[in-house]
Amino acid sequence: MTHAMHRRDWLRQTALTLAGTGLIRMLPAAEFSLEESSGQIKISSNENPYGVSPMAREAMIRAVSGSNRYPWSVTGELREKIGRRYGLSADHVLVGAGSSELIGLIATFAARARGNMVVGHPTFKLWFPAAESMGLAIRKVPLTADKFHDLPAMAAAMDQDTRLVYIVNPHNPTGTLLDEAALRHAVQQMSRNAVVLLDEAYIDYTDQQGLHDLVNANPNIIVARTFSKIHGMAGARAGFILAHPDTVAALKPWQAWPNAGMGTVTLAGALAAMDDHEFMDMTRRKNAEVRDTVSRELGRLGIRVIPSHTSFIYYDTAVLRTDLAAACTESNILGVRTYEDGTSWRRTSLGTMDEMERFLEVVRKVAAG
Repeated sequence: MTHAMHRRDWLRQTALTLAGTGLIRMLPAAEFSLEESSGQIKISSNENPYGVSPMAREAMIRAVSGSNRYPWSVTGELREKIGRRYGLSADHVLVGAGSSELIGLIATFAARARGNMVVGHPTFKLWFPAAESMGLAIRKVPLTADKFHDLPAMAAAMDQDTRLVYIVNPHNPTGTLLDEAALRHAVQQMSRNAVVLLDEAYIDYTDQQGLHDLVNANPNIIVARTFSKIHGMAGARAGFILAHPDTVAALKPWQAWPNAGMGTVTLAGALAAMDDHEFMDMTRRKNAEVRDTVSRELGRLGIRVIPSHTSFIYYDTAVLRTDLAAACTESNILGVRTYEDGTSWRRTSLGTMDEMERFLEVVRKVAAG
């Protein structure tokens, strides 16, 4: 007896078949999706609204047919390429399924000797449960009034039991960017007594180069980077850390299979994405245009916006008398998130100009009462 196949299952099966035969190349990227569109605007997770870079997408399609083989040589090629990009070697690089996996790995490693870790508050915290379950108490240091990391206060919060200091620059969720010289000095001082983990997921949206040069001489400094943001590969899961070779060697045993978290297709995409400068420049330019437009319009409505250097904005909804998140949900927009409970501060990711205009329409209605 045959059963009617659900349309979504049919779409998924058809898409995978097309990918395997190469026919998917005939379809524009916007027409290919493993899921049906609900018409929802999703501006909640800091994803790149412009998709995967064309070079990465083509490389990933070509790589599907080789997915029956373990990608050992390709993994080595990516590590070497990343190392060269930052003036380091492959021995300075550890790759995994997104930087979040690697950040959790570092927290687990740091917890070998139980103690505490110092973080700004609020901050990116997806990996906190892993750290706490391994015995690291979390010391949360409030951000400044302007939503920057308070570096002196973070240093003061450290003691002999501090194993890890976590700094996100540019910061998530507030979008602030620390002065590079001040950050460099603080990191060097803090690393005398603990491992300092710099999360630079959004650094490519700025003019700063990051602090990867410090890892060559300092085993206590680790820099985390990702392909999820400006490269548009959030769903492919690709990330890496840059650290002293001794630190990388010490971390490897804490991965079940060192450097094996990324699959063949993802590796191919990451290799190609690093060379797609046109896509990165386009993303950076459009992101800045949208960010400036939205920030300016929110300011016109009396909403305080923290100057952002990322692909999202942080703003204070205190002047709004209606719940903005609920109003957006009613309009099929997912994107108003809270990171400071009990306050009116919210974060929203930046979509395309058309998507953000729909968001602003809702904000205007809410502001008008």
